[in-house]
Amino acid sequence: MLKKKNIILLTSFFLLTGVLIRLYFVLQSETPIKTVLNSRQIFNRSNPGLSPTPMPFSELTIDYLRTREYVSSLGSLNQLNDFADYTSYLTSFDSEGFKVNALMTRPKGLMPAGGWPAVIFIHGYIQPRQYSTSQNYYDYVDYLARNALAVFKIDLRGHGTSEGEPGGAYYNSDYIIDVLNAYSALGKADFINGNKIGLWGHSMAGNVVMRSLAAKPSIPAAVIWAGAVYTYTDLAEYGIDDNSYRPPENDSERQRRRRELFANYGQPAEGHAFWKLVAPTNYLSDLKGAVEIHHAVNDNVVDIGYSRNLSNLLKEAGIPAELHEYNSGGHNLTGPVFGKAMQRTVNFFLEYLK
Repeated sequence: MLKKKNIILLTSFFLLTGVLIRLYFVLQSETPIKTVLNSRQIFNRSNPGLSPTPMPFSELTIDYLRTREYVSSLGSLNQLNDFADYTSYLTSFDSEGFKVNALMTRPKGLMPAGGWPAVIFIHGYIQPRQYSTSQNYYDYVDYLARNALAVFKIDLRGHGTSEGEPGGAYYNSDYIIDVLNAYSALGKADFINGNKIGLWGHSMAGNVVMRSLAAKPSIPAAVIWAGAVYTYTDLAEYGIDDNSYRPPENDSERQRRRRELFANYGQPAEGHAFWKLVAPTNYLSDLKGAVEIHHAVNDNVVDIGYSRNLSNLLKEAGIPAELHEYNSGGHNLTGPVFGKAMQRTVNFFLEYLK
């Protein structure tokens, strides 16, 4: 009996070793990520009695984000402003038990059959305590709202008076979870067409948008302004130079977790296979929607190289994508180019959310 037990244990050990070796070489190759996930599924089905050690920081991976459930609903709508083309409201939604505040705009006029097309608007880096739900990005929201699009500008947890801690974009999944919970909440509103919801993101939210698309490939349209960090190795190549950024204290939980993350897997540029499971660019072939990118050549915060590289990768994957470059406007695309960039953004959403 003991001999038989030992044989079973030995067989299981060799099976586990073989699969892990296969996973290693698959991750080191250019084989699509789907092959990796299928290998894991095959192993789990073949060895239901075994409990492999959980992968540290697996919550950062696209696979984890895809398997989560996102269930939320809108809070009460409290009117803020009433304009000729739309009405704005302060509202909120639930994300992992946190109340996250948001600005909601509802177009006036005859509502299309099935509800209004909508855009979830995701802000870039702003010092969390200085963030204002109603004031930041006012002109951007107003332009979209005046063009028959409902806009849901979400705070992200820990910003302004929203509950939770701001975890940052690139090495944390909290903001992606917030976006996908916002997607769930907005889709249930009786004046929104749940099949016609797109994403708009600026700066750090470029990463949030692309990871959200990878986690929910059915999203029909996304627009990114001056975004950053897609392949994760691009961060070492292009960097970010944001003088407004205030890093968390060294003894904070966020910094402690980041040190632990890098101790496990090194920096993305060092090539550990883990980062391939985090980078949204490894999942582009699954996307069902279209992506439009805007970036100024004179952006001195986020290098335009991020956008050029992402645009090339999207096109190589067969995704409808367009990059608009501007000679001026800086990181926020302000000044004379603002109207042109906003109108292109509106036209894109009206085309792909029609």
